[in-house]
Amino acid sequence: MEYTNLAKKIIQAIHEDNIVSVAHCATRLRIVVKDKKLIDEKSLKEMPDILGINFVSGQYQLIIGAGKVNKVYDAVMEELDLNNLDESQAKVKQNPIMALIKVLSDIFVPLLPALVAGGLLMALNNVLTAKGLFGAQSLVQMYNLKDLADFVNLLASAPFTFLPILVGYSATKRFGGDGFLGAALAAAMVMPTLISGYDVANVMAQGDMSYWHILGINIAKAGYQGQVLPVLAVAWILAKIEIYLHRKIPKALDFTFVPLISILITGFLTFIVVGPVVRDISDLLTNGLVWLYNTLGGLGTGIFGLFYSPIVISGLHQSFPAIETTLLADIAKSGGDFIFPIACMANTAQAAACLAVFFLTKDVKQKSIASSASISALLGITEPAIFGINLQLKFPFFCGMIASGIASIFIGVWKVLSQALGSAGLLGFISIVPKSIPHLLIATAISFILGFILTLVVGKKKLAQATEEAPIDEVNLDEINEYQTIINACAKGEIVPLNKVEDNVFSQGVLGYGVAIKPKDNEVFAPCDGEIQAVYDSKHAYGIKTTTGLEILVHIGIDTVELNGKYFESNLKQGDKVKQGDVIAKVNFEEIEKLGYKTDVMLIVLGSTKEEVTVLVNENDKVNSENEIIDIIK
Repeated sequence: MEYTNLAKKIIQAIHEDNIVSVAHCATRLRIVVKDKKLIDEKSLKEMPDILGINFVSGQYQLIIGAGKVNKVYDAVMEELDLNNLDESQAKVKQNPIMALIKVLSDIFVPLLPALVAGGLLMALNNVLTAKGLFGAQSLVQMYNLKDLADFVNLLASAPFTFLPILVGYSATKRFGGDGFLGAALAAAMVMPTLISGYDVANVMAQGDMSYWHILGINIAKAGYQGQVLPVLAVAWILAKIEIYLHRKIPKALDFTFVPLISILITGFLTFIVVGPVVRDISDLLTNGLVWLYNTLGGLGTGIFGLFYSPIVISGLHQSFPAIETTLLADIAKSGGDFIFPIACMANTAQAAACLAVFFLTKDVKQKSIASSASISALLGITEPAIFGINLQLKFPFFCGMIASGIASIFIGVWKVLSQALGSAGLLGFISIVPKSIPHLLIATAISFILGFILTLVVGKKKLAQATEEAPIDEVNLDEINEYQTIINACAKGEIVPLNKVEDNVFSQGVLGYGVAIKPKDNEVFAPCDGEIQAVYDSKHAYGIKTTTGLEILVHIGIDTVELNGKYFESNLKQGDKVKQGDVIAKVNFEEIEKLGYKTDVMLIVLGSTKEEVTVLVNENDKVNSENEIIDIIK
């Protein structure tokens, strides 16, 4: 009855018609709502069973506590009579731009190793083949390195030529479908029998496109090499069709017919609808760019420079060579190519923003990616920097856009044009009309300096906001004269003060005080002797009651409940006895981190106050399961 009454009060305060879906994790009831303004927050805050309220990414979170939240959830679901929806299925209401950036990060972060390798190899190839960099001839010509350059170019081009396959797998998986089906359909989009995506515009303009004639429909045999936007659309369509068919087709026929029908339907839609739509968008983009340059001059190039990097994300920049080759073919009339210099500004700005993150971040993995990705971007390949660092953190990407826009105004005012295509970055001056080279170098410096400083300033402000709370009190074990319970570390790694954890529920001590650990291996341990009070299907959190009667929460990662147990291994169940040091879970932290989740392991003494909990080790100290890190004093 207690939980039923609480559930009714919660539903009344939020309004039943306002609830989209309900889920829960170890401590929070997570409710996706249509309109936050309709919620009676005052009533919720007055309920003694609700310890706190948090609103994140369109999700209204009521902090109730371990061992209790699941019972409240059951009562709420019974009152609502809704089907249980997990968080991956919930439609979250949030800023659409931020939502898009989050989706793109989820898709591209797993692809980073391939993109970084390809980008750096392509940059090496540019150095080998660039004329005028080390003399009148390229290194290839001077030292007969053609075969070496060809081999490097083969390795460098593969991740980008077959990027649709990589994106198809990752995106389809992200949208809830089978990644291998996504890869298979994306492979069909880059088959050698199709007209290469790089040549489609020219072939269409010459009227030489080949077609399939099926049921009275003419379907262009156009490929999508190197493109992103059409593959993302196709992956979404494929995943939705597959999910629908899984629900409708009997289990006995599922394995055979779901893949067959999904691929067949999506394949037709890909070449009949997606291709023509993307081509129309490309044509509109092309005409708009030419109009911007011819009509608005410096203002036009500034606008183009501002949005060049978002265009790269969409993959629509693949249509630019069609414009550029036309301009270069009639250089006597056009004077040169206006797109290439702007690309140099955008790439340089994103490189500078990424490099600034290298100096800002304390995360070793993030620092490693930023160092290599910024070099790649400076040499013309920005995907690792954009998808690996700048988009994930958001502010570096926007700082780079602003810097690129300002530098591109300078490009337009001085009418900087290129006389050839090349590496759009620091080496871009090689391709510029000689009289404009000084102006390009000045603009490049503007783009780099602005991108770097803007990111540095904004980043320092954000870091300051994250650490503005006072640190947790820390003392040495020898100074403690009274003990109530000693708690050991629950993971091997580095200590992180609780107030620095990127989740307000933990950092503000809503559930109680404790500490966090940045894990260095894949095992999570019982921090004390006791009995398992709560284990969740997602295996990301464990409630333990100590032999002295205290309740301890071990919470693995932030928002990792969304993974529904993927990358977690544990055989524990409620009522199991554990000894300090027992392995309670094995977790693939590396894969979880690749998906963008924070991996901090929180160790919380539930219901405790700051005065009752003493952290026995200092920030960044390395600990393992044998180290005593918390003392609880009453």
